Amino acid sequence: MLALTSIWTTILLAAAVALGPMAIDMYLPALPQIGADFNAGTDQVQFTLSIYLIGFALAQLVCGPLADRFGRKPVMIGGMLLFTLASIGCALASNIETLQLFRFLQALGGSAGPVLGRAVVRDVYTPREAAKILALLAGMMALAPAVAPTLGGFIVATMDWHWIFIVMAGYALIMVAVIAFGIPEPLRPEHRQPFRFCQLMSNYRRISTDMTFIGYTFTSAAIYGGLFAFLSGSAFVLIDVLGVAPEHFGLYTAITAGGYLLGNMASIRLAGRYLPDQILLYGLATTLTAGATMTLLAYHNIYSPWAVVLPQALFMAGTGMVLPQTMAGALANHPAMAGSASALLGFVQMAAAAAAGALVGFLHDGTPLVMATIIAICAGLGLIGYLFLVQRYPAPGFEAQGAGSN
Repeated sequence: MLALTSIWTTILLAAAVALGPMAIDMYLPALPQIGADFNAGTDQVQFTLSIYLIGFALAQLVCGPLADRFGRKPVMIGGMLLFTLASIGCALASNIETLQLFRFLQALGGSAGPVLGRAVVRDVYTPREAAKILALLAGMMALAPAVAPTLGGFIVATMDWHWIFIVMAGYALIMVAVIAFGIPEPLRPEHRQPFRFCQLMSNYRRISTDMTFIGYTFTSAAIYGGLFAFLSGSAFVLIDVLGVAPEHFGLYTAITAGGYLLGNMASIRLAGRYLPDQILLYGLATTLTAGATMTLLAYHNIYSPWAVVLPQALFMAGTGMVLPQTMAGALANHPAMAGSASALLGFVQMAAAAAAGALVGFLHDGTPLVMATIIAICAGLGLIGYLFLVQRYPAPGFEAQGAGSN
């Protein structure tokens, strides 16, 4: 097996963690076709995304503590096996309700990758180091939203949307082998926590009353809401409203993923000159500028794929700067409960994402305006979280005050 600090371990971990995002991004080009095949409305089809996010959020609350008790590897392997079976169920679904059910089960398994990926990084690195490694990990993971929609669009155009879920099942099985034989168990025996209900509630109570955790988590969740507002509405806005062909949909979303990758690269480069909370502020200002720009273009009836994609690429660049800092900051005070802290962080993120996505589906009016407005509101909430919480309760060594190296 590889050393935990090896770059190859980080790459393999990124590939495993990407399973969860892939299950979201790959099937986005198929949403209009799924609605047509099942004679389902936009809100029903969009709910296959929201229910995935709900399942993803709920599962993390159990997944994290299980990993704190039994180790990271067994829980990740079990989750990915469940993901495989649920993906096959999605492929065989004969109506929208069955698809929604298996999407929920798929999320229960898929949640293991991201929540435990963050925990593994916290197991191995210090909080300041973790911010850099999480940025590197997120940069590698940006390949998933860049490649997955393009592959999904190609499958929709040449075969059938059912095959998207068959591909997901095959990828999950490969990741089972990668985790089992390629990545060592990172959780030290002395850091294992008992899996008892009272202890679990005590851990969550301790984490959820930590104002540092609250500040970084609120800020992260707000930006997640904006990200998933786009993911939820992009297929309907770009394909149905703006006339983008399904096989070209992935090319547009690849541009937004490129923005995310650039943001992550900027985060890594800036880490040598600026403290994490300074980078966080720059990222939040970028997301707010992007959300406001998209909203103004939509308000003035400038309907073009580029009027959506280019501001979203800028939003994603800001997101790539924000998320590594907020994830590392939220976990900084809880090294012995990194799995539980990561789970609670993920739960709040996905709950915000599900709410924003459902709101986009419910309010969709046949224009880009609703989606753009929700993205801008989420960016504004993220900046509010920074100003009123993060600045007052920064993670140790993250605060911008007194930074003289810049």
